[in-house]
Amino acid sequence: MTMKNRTITVQGTEVTVVSRHEQDYICLTDMLKAKDGDFFISDWLRNRNTVEFLGIWESISNPEFNYGEFAIIKSQTGLNSYKLSVREWVEKTHAIGLHATAGRYGGTYAHKDIAFEFGMWISAEFKIYLIKEFQRLKEEESRAASLEWSFQRTLAKVNYKIHTDAIKERLIPPRLTKAQTTAVYASEADLLNVALFGITAAQWRAGQQAKTGEAGNMRDTATLEQLVVLSNLESINAVLIHQGLSSAERLMQLNAIAITQMRSLVGSDALKRLPHAGVQKQVKAC
Repeated sequence: MTMKNRTITVQGTEVTVVSRHEQDYICLTDMLKAKDGDFFISDWLRNRNTVEFLGIWESISNPEFNYGEFAIIKSQTGLNSYKLSVREWVEKTHAIGLHATAGRYGGTYAHKDIAFEFGMWISAEFKIYLIKEFQRLKEEESRAASLEWSFQRTLAKVNYKIHTDAIKERLIPPRLTKAQTTAVYASEADLLNVALFGITAAQWRAGQQAKTGEAGNMRDTATLEQLVVLSNLESINAVLIHQGLSSAERLMQLNAIAITQMRSLVGSDALKRLPHAGVQKQVKAC
């Protein structure tokens, strides 16, 4: 399991934030460094309010939560003789909000919702600064993702200019009208759309109109991975045009390339989402 590690500083204490199953988890072990006096996570878990809060969170977020074991734990919580570790909590209840790890980034981690609650056990002030620093981290990541998307969108537009120049040189014969030229460009753009998305821009707009009442732009809703592949396809198609390949031949090659590159970018399971069957139908029509 891949975990992306980042660090935020809360009142002088460095706290690790990791991504796990596309959710953010914050290191409680790091947070404890800001606590005055001896205090352990097991002490926090012995508190009845803590257990009730964790149970409510799991019931909302975790369909596999073991309510039977939770009821047993809840009945014993608060007794002087009762102790509960994070590992025991996870193993008995199948909880997902807490987890303990060993190794370089070892420690106890909690989903951000739970970590914010734990912050109050450090101090009310610490909790407030923890939330503010976490929000700042997410805002920075959001800006970075937006800039990266904008860069890829711009790159796709630049490559589109190279693409249309190749079309003008090789596919558009002399004395075509402006309307005819536009039709050729649109046809080549849709060849890329079919290779990557499995449908033409008109087909996408019709579906979008039926769903939302608004047409929109298919490429503006594309993922970052799709934009990267689209940018590559435009450059490759320009080369294939210069080689004199027919639209059917180019569509087959571009679709194969799109499948390979998308598998590389988003993982093998994404192959199921690629428009291979749709492309086959379009090729027969070329």
